[in-house]
Amino acid sequence: MIKDSINFGSKTIEYNLIYSDRKTLGITITPNMDVVVKAPIDADIEKIKAKVVKKAPWILKQQSYFLAFYPKTTKRKFISGETHLYLGRNYKLKVNDEKLKPENEKREVIFDRGIIVVFANDSIDAEKKLNKWYKQKSIEKIRPIAETMFEKFISKHKLENDKFLFSFRNMPTRWGSCTAKGRIILNVELIKAPKTCIEYVIVHELCHLIYHDHTNNFIDLQTKEMPDWEKWKNKLEKLLA
Repeated sequence: MIKDSINFGSKTIEYNLIYSDRKTLGITITPNMDVVVKAPIDADIEKIKAKVVKKAPWILKQQSYFLAFYPKTTKRKFISGETHLYLGRNYKLKVNDEKLKPENEKREVIFDRGIIVVFANDSIDAEKKLNKWYKQKSIEKIRPIAETMFEKFISKHKLENDKFLFSFRNMPTRWGSCTAKGRIILNVELIKAPKTCIEYVIVHELCHLIYHDHTNNFIDLQTKEMPDWEKWKNKLEKLLA
């Protein structure tokens, strides 16, 4: 594999060049926004560069598309008075000393009248407990939505993979993913977004049960399933930027 790059306007596009036993040159963009160029063994390097330049607008568009799935939540300090998102709205955080927790209170985090109360020893402990609470809320709030949407989707498209395979994970580089075996993984951070933004990501991953790549067929299917998906994609990007 050879690392190379081209300049396109003010942009520099880096790509990985792989020579293989093939007749044509192909360019793909990975979900991590890496550009992979596969070329015939005897391909001329200048012709390869010219092809990459020609495809540059498409490459940048694809990278921009994948960028939407990169969580960009501002770094928090996990101290009292700070605001934290939950289902699309900001709520004040109150960090109470662990010793102040009522004797009969088993919860580490309490959502009470628009305030998120965390019983913790310090900010590091507060971050750990709040993230644990977010994951619990993801399962409680998002899983039923995902399950209902999944059942409707496979029924509508008459898919054979009718086993509900959903899980939640902290993913630093994307909002969701769909494995080759049909397991859909959603980022815990989605619990911070409005319900319709969450539904957009679920729709996106459900469409991958039919089309694995971001082809025109994939986009057409996503649009049929959610005509205003771009609106919610943009809202998700702006809210968690």
